[in-house]
Amino acid sequence: MQYLPIFLRLSGQPSLVVGGGEVAARKVNALLRAGGRVTVLSPELGSELTAMVAEGRIQHVRKCFEPDDVQPYSLIISATNRREVNEAVAGAARQHRIPVNVVDCPELCSFIFPAIVDRSPVVIAISTGGASPVLARLVRARLEAALPAAYGRLAQLAEACRQRVKEGIPDGTRRRRFWEASLQGGLAELIFAGQDAEAERQFERLLAAECNGAPGEGVGFVSLVGAGPGDPDLLTLKALRTLQEADVIVYDRLVSPEIMRLARTDAARINAGKASSKHTLPQEEINQLLVRLAREGKRVVRLKGGDPFIFGRGGEEIETLMEQGIPFQIVPGVTAASGCAAYAGIPLTHRDHAQSVVFVTGHSREGLGSTVAWDRLVNPQQTLVVYMGLQAFPQIRDQLLAHGAVPSTPAAIVEQGTTPRQRVITGSLDTLYDRASRAGIESPALIIIGSVVSLHDKLTWFRSLPAIAEA
Repeated sequence: MQYLPIFLRLSGQPSLVVGGGEVAARKVNALLRAGGRVTVLSPELGSELTAMVAEGRIQHVRKCFEPDDVQPYSLIISATNRREVNEAVAGAARQHRIPVNVVDCPELCSFIFPAIVDRSPVVIAISTGGASPVLARLVRARLEAALPAAYGRLAQLAEACRQRVKEGIPDGTRRRRFWEASLQGGLAELIFAGQDAEAERQFERLLAAECNGAPGEGVGFVSLVGAGPGDPDLLTLKALRTLQEADVIVYDRLVSPEIMRLARTDAARINAGKASSKHTLPQEEINQLLVRLAREGKRVVRLKGGDPFIFGRGGEEIETLMEQGIPFQIVPGVTAASGCAAYAGIPLTHRDHAQSVVFVTGHSREGLGSTVAWDRLVNPQQTLVVYMGLQAFPQIRDQLLAHGAVPSTPAAIVEQGTTPRQRVITGSLDTLYDRASRAGIESPALIIIGSVVSLHDKLTWFRSLPAIAEA
């Protein structure tokens, strides 16, 4: 280990930055975030540092560096493009035993700047000892994606309650186990979902139970997570993190195997997938299952294809959770309409083709019929997207034609969109279903109707299985 990783308290301490350019400004910003009092020494300043001086955030000494300039400071950074100046700064700092960093010259440094993941008061520093700053930044990027932005608020909750926990649970081993159980699971998810007040109430209940000698299993929590249209890379960062922390995953048929492989290997998996007229679990049983698992203290992910609030019955499930007092969060996903249309090269809106877009479902509790305002769906300046409409497409087509749709209106079916198995069939409203039937198209498939479909051949970029166009 070339360097000892330490954290310096700079709050209120005087720091000197030699240099007035962009690199110096980056170092000044880092020192200011740590609470340092910064003086910049340079004959000239760039625009960013000039603005900081005008705002009163830093002091400026307009001169060239001299060795005696280092004496009033507790930390020094040299950020000039002149080797002789950098060497002089480093030499003077070493003579007075002041920590010094010379940008891009590790041989002149007594300390180096790491790449930082800041979730204050949680701070993570990553360093390669100067061997590869780019690699350190790549590691930081992975940690940034893995750690929720609200991690610092979880640490603040722990800090506020630390003394009371110490007094209420004198035994060190038992106290450590309490913290381990409390700082993950439902309590953490409440913080990450912005429900800080509820998290504090849950913590109080956990602490009271532990102090009374009746430790609970923890706070259960349900996350309704949108898995997107199929491509695992379209998962949001929050969806990926939640999936990897779940104890139980209740998943639908449309969730791809590639996405399921991202979950913890020891997480329980419950298939609640529903195909047309073939429900693995009725919706009411799914609702009660989520309640039961949460009351067992488990972190539950209800994983749905696309977005849970767009034809995903997410509203029905959270109604039950709210009635039963189960804490939950919604993690939106890329819905099939935007994901599949994008991968098919079909913009849902376009100034020359469509100024609005409408999403409809091909089946509902009542089925298709008088409940659908068909006349509102027929608009040449509008794109119509039909979810789960493959079987009902003949009826949808006939109703649209009966209400004034033009038979030659461009239309497309996207099968298994965004995946390597994607197929796109284009045609017209009156011919598309027959072409899809001959091609053996199966669900999951999305139907897009409107002038924008005519752009498919021009804008196609994602190549998987060959597209099938009308002859």
